[in-house]
Formats: sequence, structure tokens, C-alpha cells
Amino acid sequence: MVSRRQSIHGEWSSRWAFILAATGSAVGLGNIWKFPYMTGENGGGAFVLVYLLCVAVIGIPIMMAETMLGRRGRQSPINTMQTLAIEAGHTPRWHFVGWIGVLAGFLILSYYSVIAGWALAYVLRTGTGVFTGATADGVEAIFSDFVSNPESLLGWHTLFMAMTMIVVARGVQGGLEKAVKFLMPGLFIILVVLVGYAMNAGEFAQAMRYLFSPSFENLSPEAILAAMGQAFFSLSLGMGAIMVYGSYLPHDASIAGTSVRIAIADTLVAVLAGMAIFPLVFAHNLEPGAGPGLIFQTLPLVFGHMPGGVVFGTLFFVLLVFAAWTSSISLIEPAVAYLVENRGVRRSNAAVIVAGACWALGLLTVLSFNVWSDVHPLGMFETFKDKTPFDLLDYLTSNIMLPLGGFMIAIFSVWIMSRDASRDELDLHEGWEYPAWRFLVRYVTPVAVVTIFLNAIDAI
Repeated sequence: MVSRRQSIHGEWSSRWAFILAATGSAVGLGNIWKFPYMTGENGGGAFVLVYLLCVAVIGIPIMMAETMLGRRGRQSPINTMQTLAIEAGHTPRWHFVGWIGVLAGFLILSYYSVIAGWALAYVLRTGTGVFTGATADGVEAIFSDFVSNPESLLGWHTLFMAMTMIVVARGVQGGLEKAVKFLMPGLFIILVVLVGYAMNAGEFAQAMRYLFSPSFENLSPEAILAAMGQAFFSLSLGMGAIMVYGSYLPHDASIAGTSVRIAIADTLVAVLAGMAIFPLVFAHNLEPGAGPGLIFQTLPLVFGHMPGGVVFGTLFFVLLVFAAWTSSISLIEPAVAYLVENRGVRRSNAAVIVAGACWALGLLTVLSFNVWSDVHPLGMFETFKDKTPFDLLDYLTSNIMLPLGGFMIAIFSVWIMSRDASRDELDLHEGWEYPAWRFLVRYVTPVAVVTIFLNAIDAI
């Protein structure tokens, strides 16, 4: 039977292993670094409400579709899309959807590793008391000196990429699964401890009002689009990670049940991160909409002036590293799987090749914060006049490649793949569950994704 294909890479030992791995893929800097500052920039509670709606209407249906395609194909995203297209009687050129995902993951990891390297560096800086008693200008100077030093950024980028490569080289159960079984529980424990700390040391009631009291007058169309895009980015959709992880999913595991659990866990981490961060920000009368600097400038200032700040600040950046690490191994896995399947490369060698190429591309991001900070490759366009190579990579992947990949996954799963095949793989009841999923993926989700995509194109 077609649906009983076996992956040459092995399988997760259980559905919980898949849930931990896929949640680890979804939970990353997008939850702990990006979600809090986007909430701050876009008015708080109303943004959170729209984000949750987008996760339910866009995120979960596409995650189910991407997992379904992965498990049915049992190969890398490129080969899975080609195999399933042929199975459905269509052109094998649908493999380009897999290429979009693999390339997007590769590009994202190239700059993701650099930012994760910042978190590694800040574990050391916070743990050694560098920020204790520092002024706002002092913290800003420390950050500025750090990012303006390409050698330092390169060293931390190299260390983080090596950490990622080592895990992936060890295989599905020996590397990926063992890593997430340690990292994900550790991440949740640290996050809960930090929320408890924020409840006692910060303005918790004010933060809760900010996060959960909707202020719709501050909700602009741009903020709604940002929430849609963030839901997409946060759940690791459209970048091949969920598809390749789905290819290792045991056949008796419920795709719908695991997708809902992953989305809930991912959203819980994002909300808990806000609950840990904003009470401390408000306690020191700082600006919640401080942008990316909220994590690397505002919070070090906060931890430097609070009782136990060294310990809890260090825990926070360890949390950030854990989140980035679990995501990075999922970003590199699709390309590694492709090399193993199509080029006959040993997994360990494939991990070295992909990590090395990704590390080299990461030099663009390293230099974007210092030597090339005034370099704007597409400066002839108004939208891109101030964007560095790093900014362009982030824009290309987050606003164009991921929505495009997600749109094509939605189209393929309900317009190309047969109804019998998708119903068989999802194992949903015909009463309302399967028709509801099919309606969302067939009509609602594509419209929402196209809206994000056209907005990004129009901005050019």
C-alpha cells in the first residue's frame, strides 16, 4: 500500500517524540525573541488575539497538510513532493515546492545561527555579571561593541553551527530525538521558573493587562498582517522542517491530534515568554515596543538591576539558546536528508557539507552588523533602501518564501492530492472533521496566505 512507505532515515520512537521534535522546531527565536517585541510594537492584547486566531485558522490546517504530505511521501521534501505528484497523476515538477522549503530553511539558518550566537555570548556575559549595575548607555555600548566586532560574531556563529551539525549528524533517534527529549523539557522548566520570577519581581498585573486586554484602536492592517506572518513563521511552516519531521512519524499517530498539541505548545511558549518579559520591562518603566533590542539591550539592563538578576538572566539566555537549537536542527535536516537520498552521502558527511555551506552564507549576516552595515544591495528600491544583506534574507524568507511554500502546500494537499489519499492519511471522520479541514485548506487558508504574500510584493 502506498501509504506504508518507509523512510530510509528511520522513525521517531513514538508520537510524543514527534510532538517534542516538531514543537522544538516551531519553538525558537520567533517565540521568545520575535513574538514579545512584535506584541509590544503592535498594541499588546489585540495583536495576541489576532495571532491566536491565525494559528487556529491558518497554522494548524497547514501544519496538518504539511505533516500529512511528509508522512505519505516518507522522504525529503523535494522527493516527497515529486513522488506524491506522480502518485496523483500530475507533473513531477511539483518538487519545486520542496526546493522552496529546503532553500528557505537553509537561508533562515544562515542568519538564525548568527543571532543564536548572540544568545550564547549573552549566557556568558550575564553569568559573569557583566550587566550588574550597568546603565542603559552602558548596556547599549556593550551590545554595540559586541555586534561591531566581526571576529567575535564569527566565533559564536561557528560554535552554534557546530552544535547543530553534531546533533543532526547522529541521525533521527540517536541525534534529533535524544536532543529534543532533553532540550524541550528543559526549555519549559526554565520558562516556568522565569514566569514565577516575573510574578514576584515585576509588574505582573500590568503586564497581564497589556498582553490580554485587547486594544483594537491600535490594531492596524499592518499589525494584522504581521500577526498572520508571525503565526506562519513561529510554527515553522513552509520551510520543509515539518514535512521532513512528518516523514519520520509512525503511521498510527494522529496527525490532527499531534498538530493541535504542537500549535498549543508553541503558542504557550510565546505567551509565557511575554509573561516572563513584560512584567520586568514595566517594573523598570521601559518601552515594551523596543523592537529586537528588547532582548539584547532592554532585558540585560533589567536583569542587571534586579535581585537574583545574574542567575535568572543567565537562565533566560540559556532558554533562548535551547529554543534556537531545537529549531536549527529542523532547519538543516531537510537539506541533509536530500543529500543522503539523492547523492548517497553518509549522514555525518551530509551534515558537515550543509552546515559548512550554511556557515559560509552566514558571513553575510555577520558582516551586516559591522563592516557592511552601510551596504544596501537593493537600495534603488524605496522599500529596501536601508536593508542590509541580513535584512534582505529575513525579508525574502519570512515574507515571500514561507508564505509561497505554505500556499503551494495548501493547494497541493486539496486540489492535487486525491480526496481518498488525504482522508486516508489524516484519518479524520467524514462527519465534520475532514470536511472542516478541507474547507479551511481549500479556501480560507490560501486566501489568508495570498494576502500576506501580495502585501509583501506590493511593499516592493
